[in-house]
Amino acid sequence: MTKLLSYPFDSKLLMRKQKELRRVLLAKEGLVEKRIAVLGGSTTHDIIGMMELFLLENGIRPTFYESGYARFYEDAVFGNEELDAFKPDIVFVHTSSHNISVWPEIDMGPEEINELFDQTIERFEDMWTNLAGKFRCPIVQNNIEYVPYRILGNLDAVEIHGRINFINRLNARFAKWAQTHGNFFINDINWQSADLGLSKWHDQSRWYLYKSALSLDAVPTLAFNVANIIKSLFGKNKKVIALDLDNTLWGGIVGDDGAENLDLGMETPSGQAYTDFQKYLKCLARRGILLGIISKNEEAAAKSGLDHPQMILKEDDFVSIKANWLPKSQNLIAMARELSLLPESFVFVDDNPAEREIVTQQVPGCAVLELDTVENFVTAVDCGGYFEATALSHDDLKRNEMYRNNAMRVKLQKSFSDYGEYLKSLDMHAEIKPFEAVYMGRIAQLTNKSNQFNLTTRRYTQQEVEAIAADDRYIAIYGALTDKFGDNGVVAISIGELKGDVCELVLWLMSCRVLKRDMEYAMMDAMVDAARSKHTRMVRGIYIPTAKNTMVKDFYATMGFTKISEDESGKSVWELDIADDYVRKNKFIAVNVL
Repeated sequence: MTKLLSYPFDSKLLMRKQKELRRVLLAKEGLVEKRIAVLGGSTTHDIIGMMELFLLENGIRPTFYESGYARFYEDAVFGNEELDAFKPDIVFVHTSSHNISVWPEIDMGPEEINELFDQTIERFEDMWTNLAGKFRCPIVQNNIEYVPYRILGNLDAVEIHGRINFINRLNARFAKWAQTHGNFFINDINWQSADLGLSKWHDQSRWYLYKSALSLDAVPTLAFNVANIIKSLFGKNKKVIALDLDNTLWGGIVGDDGAENLDLGMETPSGQAYTDFQKYLKCLARRGILLGIISKNEEAAAKSGLDHPQMILKEDDFVSIKANWLPKSQNLIAMARELSLLPESFVFVDDNPAEREIVTQQVPGCAVLELDTVENFVTAVDCGGYFEATALSHDDLKRNEMYRNNAMRVKLQKSFSDYGEYLKSLDMHAEIKPFEAVYMGRIAQLTNKSNQFNLTTRRYTQQEVEAIAADDRYIAIYGALTDKFGDNGVVAISIGELKGDVCELVLWLMSCRVLKRDMEYAMMDAMVDAARSKHTRMVRGIYIPTAKNTMVKDFYATMGFTKISEDESGKSVWELDIADDYVRKNKFIAVNVL
């Protein structure tokens, strides 16, 4: 049923099925509760209803605050008791071209127009500054869509008196604010309206009747895009594209036709489309999206296709290749296990509808694309919103390299009979230090993305991370790990709250890509050292069970903690006395601790 929530949308059907969809989605397990304040410059009821569906589909159960009609500025700058008490996790400011109160006029001089522009920008910046200072949470702001008319025709985009020119200038300043202010994100309705078509985006009758700034057809598009930003902020993005080969990355069947006869390259229209699809995937890989192959083929035949001279993607671009005759659902689960990821982190791309249906049925949570003809493959992936980027960290850009290095580690491990000797051979070095400004974005990202090796699954925004780092009541440390194969980046986060002579571990997480390399032991040694320096006698650990973190239910026991209590939900409290001699646990990692 939730295929209705996949791009492209049938707006009328979604509206008709809204209550039914909501009931089904609310029954999902493991939903994360989030409070979202929607400050509207026009009516927002329909948008909120659609946003709720898209967020539920991504595992987020929202509670909404909805401002009064066109009270966005007053709520943001002057506030009100209801909004203050709501304490939002996210603020979404839904404004549009209807909220530009004064436009340039033909009889205005350049100085007067520039003054008008500055006043308009100042109004928005006052709002953003107040919201950030009061709520210390991410802010999502629409930019401005084009108006449905041009007083000066094509000159409207060029002349300083033109409204299109004015909108372009505003959007450039909105983007500049996003570039220079953390936790501020643009919902690009300027692009969304162009994609849908301005004549379909605007509905003047709905504006005059209901004060709705967009058409009924545009509501799901806008709500979907805002939901994508929010789910990205809270770690709900997909991470891997698992791709078929035959008639997906190239035209033809390599095992039957031979690599030399594949449809690929600039000689045919369809060959060019396959090539452009590969170019698009290559761009995704460069920004950190992992690519894998799942193909029913002999491995040698598959690799002969990858060696085709017109291939943009080569064997090294893929973190895993499964070319065999096993069920593709089985191969996808195996690939997820190899990468230490959950199957729900995957997007499956295959031209065969039967294979798509099997994966849909056998691998819950995996996104399965509906494909038609090759010229639409890029749109199917791109408009699906699976990989919404809210930031690009150094670790994101190196992710493919990190996973390829992991594959080399696995290969090396198989040559050792003694696991300790294998760990020694990795020549591991860790940097374990208090939170640093350069890593605040990555730390916040980890708290929202890490689910399996995460003992409390608490989520933090970047502003909250920065506040904790500056607060003497907390010990906040990160761990970065390198070895002879390369740099794993920041992979571990620990936050301890000081309560008298007890250090309570409110967050303990580690990236699954460094599982079983003893990084958790190095982090525990560093946390105990830091806690002792604060004159504490006890470290208290908390485990809050979820559907995804069962792998760490015995973590504190392995660290020598004693279980103090456990409630009916499985939440347990553990304690470790550090007043006496503490036996250091890390044996294989050379640690640089500040």
